[in-house]
Amino acid sequence: MSAASVNRVTIDPSNAKEVFFNLTVPELIEHAVRNGEGVLADNGALVAYTGKYTGRTPKDKFTVRDSSTEDQIWWGNNGDITPETFAMLMERAAKALPEKRIYVVDCFGGADPTHRISVRFILENAYHALFVRTLLIRPTDSEMAAFAPEWTIVDLCRETWDRDGKDAVIALNMGEKSVIIMGTGYAGELKKSVFTIMNYLLPLSGVLSMHCSANIGPNGDSALFFGLSGTGKTTLSADPERNLIGDDEHGWNDYGIFNIEGGCYAKCIKLSHEGEPQIWNAIKFGSVLENVVLDGCRHPDYDDGSLTENTRCAYPVDYIDGAVLPSVGGHPQNIFFLTCDAFGVLPPISKLTREQAMFHFLSGYTAKVAGTEAGITEPQTTFSTCFGAPFLPLHPSVYAHLLGEKMDQHSANVWLINTGWTGGSYGTGHRMKLAHTRAMIHSAFSGALDAGGWETEPVFGLHIPTACEGVPTEVLNPRKTWNDKEAYDRKATQLKAMFDENYKKFQ
Repeated sequence: MSAASVNRVTIDPSNAKEVFFNLTVPELIEHAVRNGEGVLADNGALVAYTGKYTGRTPKDKFTVRDSSTEDQIWWGNNGDITPETFAMLMERAAKALPEKRIYVVDCFGGADPTHRISVRFILENAYHALFVRTLLIRPTDSEMAAFAPEWTIVDLCRETWDRDGKDAVIALNMGEKSVIIMGTGYAGELKKSVFTIMNYLLPLSGVLSMHCSANIGPNGDSALFFGLSGTGKTTLSADPERNLIGDDEHGWNDYGIFNIEGGCYAKCIKLSHEGEPQIWNAIKFGSVLENVVLDGCRHPDYDDGSLTENTRCAYPVDYIDGAVLPSVGGHPQNIFFLTCDAFGVLPPISKLTREQAMFHFLSGYTAKVAGTEAGITEPQTTFSTCFGAPFLPLHPSVYAHLLGEKMDQHSANVWLINTGWTGGSYGTGHRMKLAHTRAMIHSAFSGALDAGGWETEPVFGLHIPTACEGVPTEVLNPRKTWNDKEAYDRKATQLKAMFDENYKKFQ
């Protein structure tokens, strides 16, 4: 059967047993509690549990391979399914609707109206409906009255694929502008489906889509923080001295940067008011806590990772004091590449040349931290090109070319930040102190690092400062933090070889 002969299956939510359109936050919370999907914590947040999957399952994500995508999708990175298989999944969803209570949420992806998509979510969990209403951009009353969905995302988390031993599936059909999700209750798949769509559409219009957070200083200076989950994007961009634009997904066009989302999705493990006061204060009525353990008084225990290390909180961006609305900013003056180095050998901050910036952007080195993906229980070294390979439909050269153009046009400084281990590898060393990382980033903003001295470490050729206010001098040079200097040299040489081997595919 050819792709042209496949009949498109349209999901009509009115066919459901019950359907609720664009409920308010209080209504969705009431439904979620009544449906047994969650409970309220003592801080007012809805606490939900995602079941079997407490993180993303990227191996179950597929894109329809047809004439419209054959020559555009980076198939080496994206699993493919046929139009027939996608039609079968949609048909299964359509047949299941008459037995289900369904929630419909209409929202936008993209704070820039010029580069915005309208998305209709059809969901069987009220908690998922609250999640997408929180994480994406909520239309105004006038926008809702004229809302015309371009894309449809169907999430029937209680249905399963039942193919090749798999129960979960996330299938994207770019030609039909549809997504179907089955078999996983992890809400993060919903927001990342929108991000994958934007990663497909924006570069084709000359706009760089980025897996990064962004904030803006008192002088109007924007900054980007690239990094995989767990490297500190949300934490470092939620800075009391700067205003938040967004914590995870952005676009960079000819006028500046814009948030793709309308909310934040922060990791909660070890969260404290002292360490991250802005995130702590954002967890209140209207927020969603995922897989966070409650004590007998329904007080969240953020130190308890017994269900997963990937405990999360979703909250609207305006829950952060001083958040920028609408979520846009000028061209960034500073770009930070965040890496969680489990080897413990990369400097906590280094300034990159243009060539080094492109090398590290394409490398995307970090450690996947516990719980972020299914099966990850301790840090695992990975190279995720452009700091977001699981969400890239196009070849990384497309994104790298756009980044290089933007950097050259706007003379942005680029920094490599290690938020991972120091004083030894994972298991012997310790995580970099957040206070030290913040101090180094603030010195980069102020220009104080440029005013001081620099030295070049010999293995990676990185330029590291010799002094930074608020940071012990020995912390700046990772070799000095190791008791066994020869062990450091061996580990650094090992990691450099891994970098070089990985980069061969881009040469």
